[in-house]
Amino acid sequence: MKCPHNIVNLMHDYLDGDIEPNDAKILREHLQQCSACADHFNGLKKTVAFIQHASHLIPPADFTARVMAKLPKEKKMIRMRRWLQNHPFITAASLFVILTIGSLFTTWNEQRQFSVSAHENVIIRGHTVIVPKGEVVKGDIVVRNGSIKIEGKVEGNVTVIHGEKYLASAGQVTGELEEINQVFEWIWYNIKERVKDVMEVFE
Repeated sequence: MKCPHNIVNLMHDYLDGDIEPNDAKILREHLQQCSACADHFNGLKKTVAFIQHASHLIPPADFTARVMAKLPKEKKMIRMRRWLQNHPFITAASLFVILTIGSLFTTWNEQRQFSVSAHENVIIRGHTVIVPKGEVVKGDIVVRNGSIKIEGKVEGNVTVIHGEKYLASAGQVTGELEEINQVFEWIWYNIKERVKDVMEVFE
């Protein structure tokens, strides 16, 4: 349709009911002479009539639900990505936990060197730490990749990682006596230590 643009505007004015009598005459005369514009105008009138008729229709109550049910299911990855974007704090916390556990798991597999956190009032023989009878160790003792034999007294916690603990009949431990030989025990131990460090900072 290559007719003047003003003719198309007159069609719209006519369908809107805003056309002037003189403009209606011009449009009528043009439509009698131009079959392309006449076809286009008839198509517009049919569209308007359909919309006016459809505006009175009331869809069923479950119409929206049925349409949504027939739509393709959203991929799990896209749904997961949207959820992560809508919950940034939980995402950051989860990522921190995953990285922390991964780091601790790596450390568990790599740290195989013997070490002990306390050296006062203890005897070290090979990979065995001995708290002699009559001696008192004030504070926590952590033994890695070794064993501990307690004949005296420890005023604190005793933790053995990758090793064994032995408490003699005369030995005393005022705190917790813990042996860690599993990776998940190691992870839980480190989480508790980090929480304790954070609490000490705030105190």
